Amino acid sequence: MNNEADKLVTFRLGDDLFAADIFAVERVLRYTAPTAVPDMPDYIEGVIDYQQRVVPIVNLRLRFELPRVDVRSETRILILHGGGEWIGVVVDAVTAVTPFDPSAVAEPPRMFRGLAGQYLKGIVRMGDKLVILLDVEKLLSSTERIALERASGEVVANG
Repeated sequence: MNNEADKLVTFRLGDDLFAADIFAVERVLRYTAPTAVPDMPDYIEGVIDYQQRVVPIVNLRLRFELPRVDVRSETRILILHGGGEWIGVVVDAVTAVTPFDPSAVAEPPRMFRGLAGQYLKGIVRMGDKLVILLDVEKLLSSTERIALERASGEVVANG
């Protein structure tokens, strides 16, 4: 585990810890309300302009069927990049950048507290805590990506 690249950005949703590979995390931003996009699922809050890109913003709490909470001072947007796509995710708080041993990643369970296993790369033990490692590329389906691209183009054109 001496590899500098083997790090995770860990964040909190409620009492649970989640993580994304450091190479998938472009930036951590303070929360700002995104521009709403019509006819999207509740978990898609809208879009933001990030470095001249229109980036969709997904509320991970709602995506994972957790209760909605008010935005707090520690609420953040993680700008993620995976599979050639950019996506922003709203999280309760970013907790750390932590080294990990990739060989210690356990297979994800089929269902994890209602969270579909398709979003998970695995489970990582960090000390006495279990951290859920997300598969960034699978947070949005291809159908959702296409709908967002169309709607985002309309928002930009009419914005």
